[in-house]
Amino acid sequence: QVHVVESGGGLVQPGGSLRLSCAAASRASGIIIVGWYRQVPEKQREFVASIIGGGTITYADSVKGRFTISRDKSFNTVYLGMSNLKPEDTGVYYCKGRRGTYDYWGQGTQVTVSS
Repeated sequence: QVHVVESGGGLVQPGGSLRLSCAAASRASGIIIVGWYRQVPEKQREFVASIIGGGTITYADSVKGRFTISRDKSFNTVYLGMSNLKPEDTGVYYCKGRRGTYDYWGQGTQVTVSS
């Protein structure tokens, strides 16, 4: 069962921009989207950015100043704006939703930064 859905990935040249979106599959699910992670083959999934509570935002050092996380409360959608993309930003980006003490992950969206 899909609980969280990401979209917006793609192929972009170095220095380019993308915006990812994430929403709960059902608005009635009670799942709150809280952040983004990314993963490359043979490496562990790593934290990218989070937005929790009343709007507390945290970024990984590697994306500070380039990525922006934001929330549209009316649609319970979280966005990840990515600019000045680098080849090392390539990976599958996953968003995480939370309901109570349970975390829910989407299926991921591929971001490829390459010339």
